[in-house]
Amino acid sequence: MDFFAIQKRREFFQKLTGGLGTIALGDMFARTGYGAPVSANPLAPRKPHFAPKAKRVIFLFQEGAPSQMDLYDPKPLLNEWHGKSLPPSLTKDMKLAFIKPTAAVLGSPRKFKKYGQAGMDLSDLLPHTASIADDICLVRSMQSDQFNHHPGQLQLFTGHNQVGRPSMGSWALYGLGSESENLPGFVVLSSGVGTSGGTDNFSSGFLPSTYAGTQFRNTGDPILYLTNPAGISDKTQRARLDAIRDMNGFHQAQTGDEEINARIHSYELAYKMQASSPELLDFSKESQATLDMYGIGKEPNAYATNCLLARRMVERGVRFVMLMHASWDHHSGINQNLPKQTKTTDQPSAALIKDLKQRGLLEDTLVVWAGEFGRTPMSEMRRPEDADNAGRDHNPNGYSIWLSGGGIKTGQVIGKTDDFSLNILEDKVHINDLQATILHLLGFDHLRLTYRFMGREFRLTDVHGELVKKLLA
Repeated sequence: MDFFAIQKRREFFQKLTGGLGTIALGDMFARTGYGAPVSANPLAPRKPHFAPKAKRVIFLFQEGAPSQMDLYDPKPLLNEWHGKSLPPSLTKDMKLAFIKPTAAVLGSPRKFKKYGQAGMDLSDLLPHTASIADDICLVRSMQSDQFNHHPGQLQLFTGHNQVGRPSMGSWALYGLGSESENLPGFVVLSSGVGTSGGTDNFSSGFLPSTYAGTQFRNTGDPILYLTNPAGISDKTQRARLDAIRDMNGFHQAQTGDEEINARIHSYELAYKMQASSPELLDFSKESQATLDMYGIGKEPNAYATNCLLARRMVERGVRFVMLMHASWDHHSGINQNLPKQTKTTDQPSAALIKDLKQRGLLEDTLVVWAGEFGRTPMSEMRRPEDADNAGRDHNPNGYSIWLSGGGIKTGQVIGKTDDFSLNILEDKVHINDLQATILHLLGFDHLRLTYRFMGREFRLTDVHGELVKKLLA
């Protein structure tokens, strides 16, 4: 349906039935992808279905799939089976990306100790995470349906392995709006080397583009071209934006297209960010103790900087902050490369929890640390002549994540896997279950937070998902 036809139909309904006709037409537009005229600020705060435990989310995404049996889920039997193939009865149904079920078991050199009141077993690579054992809930029984990175990341963040669906952050913003007038409601920070899902991980999909994640840089201009070019004064910029706003407003009033309203809001937000963003990146008022806690300043660490930025963002009303840290895809050299990643991420991740807690923010800020799936107990040898080159393949079943704050019952371990971390024995938590629980903590029934598109109601959890009550405080 083109815009001219829409305008003619609008005029017809207005002349025929007045206001009732306009309401009917607005409903028709909403069902066909065109929204009725919307509020001046599509990100205005909104009430959820019920009182939330969490007001905001920080998602620490460890892209590439960290090895659960080397970090969170000790399996001593791996060393006894090192170099041997597992019985076919254990591996016959495994979904594997690069190895065969007959691949030899790879033992782990990691040492585990118990921490916190629950006696949480954690690897020697996680000394800082060990210090917050009582402030996290460790889930050892996560399950994904996908065993390759891009579809796995899509399922984690959009509930489905197909592109074009809204991200978890977009759903949160759509449901709650934003508390910040000068920063985007959904911000993405990245570090490490690439990410398979790319922008699909924070796309608004079929939701209006207002709800998409905005990718920030951690140095220089937070967003490229945010600063005015030389010779453009603030007065000139404001006059130009006013003219663009008026033209877009006229067009939006004629068509009811929500994307035009999203465009108006994005221009206004960018104008406000020109003043607020430099202050956001200025750490000069942070105490030396805070910088030391995150490990900022000793040597360059973009992940540490992003963790501190995440805290500063939620302080300023950002609803959903997503940190994407790549470099966990250890198909080779895992015993050399895994310590490098934990050295980069362990201290800042723990510091974020401590910092939020000491500022009174952890109580209503949900923090999630997770990859898209886990890794196999069997080895992957990309250079058979080099014994130290061994790594692990992808494993979507029985991997580990942790959560903190925002209504989570911490100081506990949920789930149990078998002796090789191949199968879940207790308390399976599917990705859609995790999503349903995150939405619940934000005050939403995941079955009711929907958006009509292409003739049907869509939701984050697709057609699955159950609330994980053991996660709740």
